[in-house]
Order: sequence, then structure tokens, then C-alpha cells
Amino acid sequence: MKRTLLQSILLYATVIVVCGFLLFPIYWMIITSLAPASALRSFPPQFWPANPQWSTYTNLIFNTDMPRWLFNSALVAIVSTAISLLVSVLAAYSLSRYTMKGGEAVGLFILMSKMLPATMLIIPLFGIFRSLGLMGSLWSLIIAHATAIVPFATWMLKGYFDSIPQELEQAAQVDGCTPWGALFRVILPVSAPGLAATALYGFVLSWADYLYARTFLASATHNWTANIGIATFKGEYQTDWNVIMAASLLAALPIMLAYLFLQRYLVGGLTAGSGK
Repeated sequence: MKRTLLQSILLYATVIVVCGFLLFPIYWMIITSLAPASALRSFPPQFWPANPQWSTYTNLIFNTDMPRWLFNSALVAIVSTAISLLVSVLAAYSLSRYTMKGGEAVGLFILMSKMLPATMLIIPLFGIFRSLGLMGSLWSLIIAHATAIVPFATWMLKGYFDSIPQELEQAAQVDGCTPWGALFRVILPVSAPGLAATALYGFVLSWADYLYARTFLASATHNWTANIGIATFKGEYQTDWNVIMAASLLAALPIMLAYLFLQRYLVGGLTAGSGK
């Protein structure tokens, strides 16, 4: 059905308004990070600073530990997501393709573990990491994040594997593939959109964590992640909000890049590997 001119105008106007509401907080973060500290509370507010302070970013990068914090956050997010994907793929494929006694109970147990609040898991994890000597180590954060990512990722991938017809695996095995070969050569390429969405979820969950990082890395300042480091910029009597906004933008940039990188897999990997 062809839209009329009025319908097209209303549609594009609605899209512009919605995008404006969604992008305005990011725009305000940008102008706050560039404004001088003395102009942050001025009225009426300036929608672009007269003298942008680009030195805020250079000082943040070269005169603080922000690069180290970003590196630690990236390292923890990448490793914890990789470990979670490895475990979740095998668990989800087993639950989807193999019938076993108590299989449904195992699946429900995995799902119920996701329902537990993070605050309930901190105490047992703290005791385990302290007995293993991992307190203050990035491995404590990687393991803690993996425990939070695996349950949801397993169920997310199980649903995706359930939607893939088993005839693809049967055809691959007729051609000489082993079950492992069918999984890695046929099922996983077809599951690229599901894997990309799951990886993006795990990466964002790990990157945005503050509670676990604050608990397990409090005494190890050299292993702080970006979220802990940004929190230290807030002073007791004075806070430079322009510095906090600049640091927050730098911390949000990897998430944007991760989404841009995975976006083509979310769209283009839908039928990859299913044809012969």
C-alpha cells in the first residue's frame, strides 16, 4: 500500500523526534565534556560551548590512568565473553539436540541461576576467590562475569539451535562430517546472528559491570576497570563533571564499535552455511 504525502511527512517527523530524544543525552554529554567547569551551571544553558575545552580529553588520556582502565575493561569483557560463548554453545547444543534423563531439569536449573541477584552471588564468590588467592586479580572478574553470562547465553542459543532444522546436520553427516564437524562447519555458521547477539550481550554485560569490579578489585588499583576509575573522579566537595562526561564517552565508545562490528553478522549471517 502506497503512503500518501501526509503519511510520509508524519512518519519522517515521528522518526526525527524519536531519534532526537534518543540522541539528546549523548549530545549533552559531548557539550558537557567540552564546556569549562565554570560554565556547567550557567543559565540559560549553552547548546554549544563558546570555547570548547578539547584539552579535557588530552589530559584524561595522557595524565590519568584512563587508558589502563579501558584496557582492563576490554580484556575482561573479551575473555569473559569468549569463555561464556564456548561453554554456552556446547551446553545449548546439547540441550537442543540430545534427549537425556533430567535434561529439562538441567535446563531449568541453568535458567534459575540467572534469576539470582548479583548481590546474592557476591559473598560465595568472594569466599571462593579469597581461598584461591584471586582477590585483586582480573581473573576473579572474568570468572564472575562468566557466571552471569553463561545462563542467559545458554538459553538464548538453545532457542536459536531449536529453530535450525536437523536435516542440515543429517545432510552434513551423510557427506562424511562427524557430529563435531557438523556443529562447527554447518550449525555455527548458520547461527552467526545468534552468536553475534549473544556475544554483544555478554560484552555489554561485562563492560557495564561495577558491583563485581568494585568488590573484587578494590585494593588492586592497577587492575581497576573503567567504571571504577570514572567513579573516583567524583570528589567529596568538588566534582569536575566535564571530566566525568569525557571519561564516560570514552568508556561508551567500545560498545558502539562492538555493535558496528557485529551488525553485519546480525543481518548477513542469517543464511550463511545453510546452502551447499
